[in-house]
Amino acid sequence: MRKVVFGLAALVVLVIALAALAAFRYRPDRAIMVATQYMAHVLCSATFASGLDPDEVYREALAPTPGIRLLNRGISYEVDRLRKEVTVDFFGSFEGYAVFRGETGCIIAHEGEYIPPIMDATRNEQIASVLPDIAGNTVVEPDNAKLKAALDRAFAEPQRPPYRHTKAVVVLHNGKIVAERYAPEIGIRTRLPGFGMSQSVVSALVGILVLKGKLKVDGPAPVGEWKEASDPRHAISIENLMRMTSGLDLDETNTGFDKASQILTLEGNIAEAAAHAGLKALPGMRWFYSGPSTIILSRIVKNASGGQPDATEQFARRELFAPLGMTTMMLEFDGAGTPFGSTFFHASARDWARFGQLYALDGIVEGKRILPEGWVKWSASPTVESNLGYGAGFWTNRGGATARVKLGLPSDSFMAMGAMGQRVIIVPSASLVVVRMGFSDDYPNFDIQGAANLVRDVIAALGNGS
Repeated sequence: MRKVVFGLAALVVLVIALAALAAFRYRPDRAIMVATQYMAHVLCSATFASGLDPDEVYREALAPTPGIRLLNRGISYEVDRLRKEVTVDFFGSFEGYAVFRGETGCIIAHEGEYIPPIMDATRNEQIASVLPDIAGNTVVEPDNAKLKAALDRAFAEPQRPPYRHTKAVVVLHNGKIVAERYAPEIGIRTRLPGFGMSQSVVSALVGILVLKGKLKVDGPAPVGEWKEASDPRHAISIENLMRMTSGLDLDETNTGFDKASQILTLEGNIAEAAAHAGLKALPGMRWFYSGPSTIILSRIVKNASGGQPDATEQFARRELFAPLGMTTMMLEFDGAGTPFGSTFFHASARDWARFGQLYALDGIVEGKRILPEGWVKWSASPTVESNLGYGAGFWTNRGGATARVKLGLPSDSFMAMGAMGQRVIIVPSASLVVVRMGFSDDYPNFDIQGAANLVRDVIAALGNGS
């Protein structure tokens, strides 16, 4: 009997030891903090940058998320409209906190960490738009019955999950809006979160700096942490970062346990933390989605455009946003003043359409070249190592990327794409840009079939005399 008891005791000790080891390795406390910090940031931006109802955003955009769904019973949040801050906790602990800082949006505030003051997002410099106006000051109602039916279908809500929660659709054809529709709480100037579409904006800013001769996509990327030639990361190029083939150990799985998600939410200086990651594969040999790679790019853009956050904001506005007539775009920054280019750029659906039109026009607007010659084609060319059709800051249906073509998207189309179905779909062969914004809870595809149906319906409608 003693031997049995001793054996059971040893087994219990072993189980406890293994559980402790697993907890030490996987750090569920950090995973929960990832969730609360992320939720605080999203709710802060939605409430104060976009003017949305935080309860609706939590219900539609956050609660259905697979990782957060497991925590919902213990999640509580408070939106302080006077102080413009949001606090989220899990059973009273693991508090996430974000604060709104005016025209530079929200920032995650980490305990004991200095919060930079609100930056002076100077917009006094008047720069005329080069892009012709795409619409007037009222919502463009389609006069084509088939276009109207396409919008009806895009906004139709299924009787059971997954839901679409479509917030805005804008259809731009030959440079003019021919149809648009918004959810009741959304208007033509409402800033909407781009999430992963922010990465396409960073791609464009890199392109502008390449055109100006300040950056080049090949050769070692200008990252101080990798400056020694003996460092194997020294071989990482800007192209590797743009195509997410850097080989850095920054795979983003959105579990809360992955290093990438922890860096994006728990670090104040995101680019620095990301740049310290080791290699998981040789540069150029492996693709995996990685938001922190774009944050490293964002710091490269910052350093090449003046080195200060306000200079970066002014550069982006002067060289990209103002020429396209994009007046609502808001860039958020991390604690080190680096643009949060993986996730937190916000603009109206119309301004996202203006951005897409730049790519539909091959980077040239009214004779003014904004992006380098060949940049659009290069950005939309598939990354060989990716089987999901990822280009350089854009998702593409070109080359061997056929999965979305089978769903009905044109083979020459490519798109900026973000979580929950944010999409700017560019179809050069049809002179078409289609923007869809919303909070689809169809994980992980975010109603890509619905997006394909929308584009197909629009092309069919326009082919019949819009």
